[in-house]
Amino acid sequence: MPRVTVTRDKFLEDLQARTFSDVLNDSEQPFDAVLEFFNDENRQRRMEESEIHHDRPPLAGVVRELESQPVIDLILAETDTQRSKRLRQAVGVVVRMIMEARGWQKTGRKGSLGVRDGKKSLALNHNTGGLAFWFIRAERYKLAEGMPFQSVRDHYQKLERGVGQAF
Repeated sequence: MPRVTVTRDKFLEDLQARTFSDVLNDSEQPFDAVLEFFNDENRQRRMEESEIHHDRPPLAGVVRELESQPVIDLILAETDTQRSKRLRQAVGVVVRMIMEARGWQKTGRKGSLGVRDGKKSLALNHNTGGLAFWFIRAERYKLAEGMPFQSVRDHYQKLERGVGQAF
């Protein structure tokens, strides 16, 4: 699958993305770094592999690398949690735009990326466990023509119902 490129103009053409123009136009937000990060062909491939081979949200395939980008980590660590939240949401929109352009569609379900400590939820802006430090959950996707492998849940349910082979 060829690389998908999301530009500032393409971002603003998308109806949902347009609602994040504040992030795009905030000179202190590293939005260009986010676009550059996600426009990489290998990262897009890893996002697809995350869904296909690991049964995890696409963001799970690249989230550690994304969070390790100093300029992105810095803004996510800000005490202004609203700005940090808006950037995380805008990242989700960029992921959606890329996945849809590559033939995927949203499932309406979210997958876990991290766990926050419930006791300190008002003071904490980061996770205390899980895969990601700053992201809690992310949208799940499926291929329009169907997934090549069934999920563990589907496999188990077929096995329990005794419907043919579980594969």
